[in-house]
Amino acid sequence: MALHSSAVCFNGVAISRRNFMSCRRQTVKVSTFTCPPLSSVARLNVKVSGNDAPETKDNSLVVCFGEMLIDFVPTISGLSLAESPAFKKAPGGAPANVAVGISRLGGSSAFIGKVGEDEFGYMLADILKENNVYSKGMRFDPGARTALAFVTLRNDGEREFMFYRNPSADMLLEESELDYDLIRKAKIFHYGSISLITEPCKSAHIAAAKAAKDAGVVLSYDPNLRLPLWPSADSAREGIMSIWEIADIIKISEEEISFLTKGEDPYDDAVVRKLYHPNLKLLLVTEGPDGCRYYTKDFSGRVKGLKVDAVDTTGAGDAFVAGILSQLAVDLSLLREEDRLRDALKFANACGALTVMERGAIPALPTREVVLDALLKSVA
Repeated sequence: MALHSSAVCFNGVAISRRNFMSCRRQTVKVSTFTCPPLSSVARLNVKVSGNDAPETKDNSLVVCFGEMLIDFVPTISGLSLAESPAFKKAPGGAPANVAVGISRLGGSSAFIGKVGEDEFGYMLADILKENNVYSKGMRFDPGARTALAFVTLRNDGEREFMFYRNPSADMLLEESELDYDLIRKAKIFHYGSISLITEPCKSAHIAAAKAAKDAGVVLSYDPNLRLPLWPSADSAREGIMSIWEIADIIKISEEEISFLTKGEDPYDDAVVRKLYHPNLKLLLVTEGPDGCRYYTKDFSGRVKGLKVDAVDTTGAGDAFVAGILSQLAVDLSLLREEDRLRDALKFANACGALTVMERGAIPALPTREVVLDALLKSVA
C-alpha cells in the first residue's frame, strides 16, 4: 500500500489555506425553526432493509454510489498521528455515510461500491445491513484491501487525513459489476468525485450515472474535494467539472467554490451563480457551523445553523446531504417552494451539527427523532 499526503479537511473537503472556512469555529448561531414537513417515515411507501430489495421505481429510494472505508480516529484530540496513543475504528466514506444517514432518518437507501474481501470489508457490509441500507450492490475484491484513513483531530474538532489506498478495492469497481436494476429503481442517485480519479471505477461511475439519468432518476452530486487523492489540482478541477452539468442537485463547500473558480470569492453570489448550470434544480453551499446557502432558478437565500460544540467534524457534510435528500426523495416539490425548502434545510443543518458532537462519521449520524428534538430545544 502506498501512503498519500495529509490535508486538513472539513465536511470531507481538504483544506489547505488557513483563510478558508468560517467552519473552523466550533459553534453556530441558532435560527427560528418551524418543524419541516418531514413525513418521511409516514409517507414512505417502501422501506429498504439490508437484505430486502426495493420493490418498484415509485418509491423514495436513494442509491448512493462510491467509496466506503475505515476511518481510524484518535482517542485523544490535539495530538499528531505519531503521538496518538490509540485509535478507534469507525466506518466511513462519504457516499456510504449518506446512505446510512438517510436510513437513520427513516428513509430508504442503498449503497453501490466495492470493498476488499477482508475483515474490514465484511465489517462494512454488516454495518450497512445493521443500518437497514440495501447492500446487494456492494462488491468484494479478493485482490485489493479495503481503504483505510488515519485521522488526526485538532482541539477544535478539525481533521487531518492520511490515506492508505494504492489501489484500494473501492478504486477497482468495474462497469460489469454494477446493479443496473437497482440504479433504475432509485428516486435519487447520489455520488461524489473520488470515484472519478482512477479506472476502472471512473468508467463504472459514468455508466451508473448515465443509466440513472436515462431512467429519469434525479442526480445528486457532492464533489467532496480531497486534493491529496488526485494527481494534481488541475486534474481534480477537470475531473469534478467533467460531470457537473448532468447533476440535478449539487452540494459544495465554500472552499470548493474557490477551488473550482480559481480563487474567486465564495461569498459572492455572482461567483456562485457561475457554477449554476441551466439544468440544475438546486445548488447548496455549506458554510460549516454557519449553516448553508441555497440557489434555484427562481430564488436563493441562507439558512443558519444549530449551535453545538464540535468534537469531530468527520461526516458533517454527509449528514447534511442525508438530511436534505431524505426529504427530497419523499417530495421533490420542495425544490419549487422556498418556505418548505428552508425548513428542510434547517433540518439538514441540524443533522450536520449533531454529527460533529461525536467521534467518527457513521457512529455519529443522528436519527430523525434526535434531530427534531434538538431543533425544538433550540427554540424553546
